[in-house]
Amino acid sequence: MPPDFELETASSGIVAGIDEAGRGPWAGPVVAAAVVLTVGRIPEGLDDSKKLSAKKRALLYDQILAAARIGVGHATVAEIDATNILAASLQAMARAVADLDIDIDLALVDGNQAPQLHCPVKTVVKGDSKSLSIAAASIIAKVTRDRIMTDLAASFPAFGWQNNAGYGTAQHAEALEIQGVTLHHRRTFAPVRKRIAKDSLATS
Repeated sequence: MPPDFELETASSGIVAGIDEAGRGPWAGPVVAAAVVLTVGRIPEGLDDSKKLSAKKRALLYDQILAAARIGVGHATVAEIDATNILAASLQAMARAVADLDIDIDLALVDGNQAPQLHCPVKTVVKGDSKSLSIAAASIIAKVTRDRIMTDLAASFPAFGWQNNAGYGTAQHAEALEIQGVTLHHRRTFAPVRKRIAKDSLATS
């Protein structure tokens, strides 16, 4: 079943869907988006971003930008390492809501963990497959983050971030072994932490 608008229409107020991209990668920020859709202006084909091709995501990204109110928030690598990826993801979600140009009455959040917001929050497990607003947010977050990683890849081409978005692919692992850790790597993530430990042993 594709996502629908039932959770949104069950509320009488302004509802935003919220999702994030980039909890699992070894490198780069985590990015969240908040999207408020309007009945009659909802792009066709919205779905969980992971179920869509890159071409389809890019097309829907532009359509969502044109038709909806959108907020985007980031949490940096330093913030991820200073707390943890869950806390950083929730912080990015809160920043995405703060970035909206409209006050909302309800936030529909993908997953089972809620960010601290100045409005009621409803968590929705697998929400990007159930709610059109969350699906739209998943697309905005994913495309935004992929473009960030593509930009970073220009300075660090060996890691293939334009293709793997910082996830732990074979190319990324090989480059990490050969090139070492960059300023964009999450030092608290096990493969990166292991590489740092190896460097420490070599210089001790």
